Amino acid sequence: MKFNKTVLTNGLRIITVPMADNPSVTVLVMVEAGSKYETKDVSGISHFLEHMVFKGTPRRPKASDISRELDSLGAHYNAFTSQEYTGYWAKAAAHRLDALVDIVADMCQNSLLDENEMAKEKGVIIEELRMYRDLPQQHVQEVVSALIYGDQPAGWPVGGTEETVAGFTRADLAKYRASHYVSSATTVMVAGSFDEAAIIPKLEEAFGGVPASAKAAKIPVHESQSAPAVKAERKETDQTHLVIAVRTFPIADKRNAAIQVLSTILGGGMSSRLFVKLRDGLGICYYVRAGNDPSTDHGNLSVSAGVDNSRVAEAVKVILAECARLKDEPVPPAELQKAKDYISGTTMLELETSEARAEFCGYQEVLKHKVESPEEILKRVNAVTAADVQALAREIFVDAGLNLALIGRTDEKSLRELLRFP
Repeated sequence: MKFNKTVLTNGLRIITVPMADNPSVTVLVMVEAGSKYETKDVSGISHFLEHMVFKGTPRRPKASDISRELDSLGAHYNAFTSQEYTGYWAKAAAHRLDALVDIVADMCQNSLLDENEMAKEKGVIIEELRMYRDLPQQHVQEVVSALIYGDQPAGWPVGGTEETVAGFTRADLAKYRASHYVSSATTVMVAGSFDEAAIIPKLEEAFGGVPASAKAAKIPVHESQSAPAVKAERKETDQTHLVIAVRTFPIADKRNAAIQVLSTILGGGMSSRLFVKLRDGLGICYYVRAGNDPSTDHGNLSVSAGVDNSRVAEAVKVILAECARLKDEPVPPAELQKAKDYISGTTMLELETSEARAEFCGYQEVLKHKVESPEEILKRVNAVTAADVQALAREIFVDAGLNLALIGRTDEKSLRELLRFP
């Protein structure tokens, strides 16, 4: 995959990803502003600002003006907020690129932050928070974050709380935007079919007004755990959704290639150890998966599953036993190679579209300030040995770093005594 990086005079970064003969083009703006940049009193403000960016600019005063113009281009468009960044993207046929750049640049720089729109959007976002709380498969991820990181930004929900959302003022949003939506914290990706030589001057003109003031820092994550921990939310669900997690490493750590291989062996794909054991062998779940989530200054590896309410303890024991097996036994050569092939294949399949390539580059640039090609990343994956996986398992699968979060009918007390690796 080819890409080029350009830094404008104001410090804003541009990454172009040419895709010859691709029928589409994607414009993605990512800003280093997410929930880890927030204080408790404005928890959720990054996500609220994401919504308000779509609510009108001086040139497009109403939300419907923006959506109507994008719809008239046949565009797909949306936005997202995480702990570390906020992103805004639009994708359309390749010949619509100039229009996409104009609209997205206008939205990101010139949102009106209208107080009447804010009042309405508070209700929208509160209902969004309630919707996700009603989805235990998703909400359990917030429960495990709160368990691992506690009362600090990494442990708070990205969307904030109903109380913080209801209390936001226009002054809050304007202050937050001025502190974080600056050129040194902004990256613009263009991926698809376009003229690379012509696009840079257009982007420089469109985003030249992004302020070059200093970027406000985020609050560092404090990690501390000396014993296994459990957090359960009681809910009358038809199955129990659980997450078992251990602490890992920041995104720049060299061990992440081995973690990717380990998590794939454990719970990546329908031939992974946990899928074969829990679903095919025991029939106690529909989904089970494992994955690593590295951030700038911390990380965690988790196993997620939705299991029969009456067999939660059994599922926990099996998951912990499979983790311990990785400590005790070297992964056989054929299984190790299968995991690497799975990672290689899925990585390339996930990069078929222009929006996927834009996000692939943006994610790396925002978190590492460096973009590596898929080939470079996969080279490290393919260099992982069975000894690397076993050494890593012995390092991260320790009782003192073990966490279990769940939503369902099971209480914490009955599971606490199970939290140890065999």
